[in-house]
Amino acid sequence: MAEQVSPNESLETHPILGAIAEREPVRAVAKVRDAHVVVTDRRLAVASDARLMLDVAIDNVRRIQFDIERLRPATLVVVPENPIDEPQVLAVRPEEYRRVAEVLVLLGEQLADGGPAPAEG
Repeated sequence: MAEQVSPNESLETHPILGAIAEREPVRAVAKVRDAHVVVTDRRLAVASDARLMLDVAIDNVRRIQFDIERLRPATLVVVPENPIDEPQVLAVRPEEYRRVAEVLVLLGEQLADGGPAPAEG
């Protein structure tokens, strides 16, 4: 079963996610194998336990691709607008799809609107 990580759960214990949560409210977190994909109102971050692999403003995301193949892990690809920021290619197991879908919906809405999503309340 996939690790269910809520936006406010155990972020303090993860050194990188804790730093992100201190700066901005976290809207969604998906654990994908050895990495976490984190969405705030303005940013997208990908972090392993050891390092921050990507941290960009959502309006600096060029493309997000999610490919699902039969009998193989899915592939999540995040391509930043700036070529200095390294694209991320993450393998996603079927039990992780639902959490990744939540992240993709938030990102998709923000990208479609051309800016950050309004805060819920």
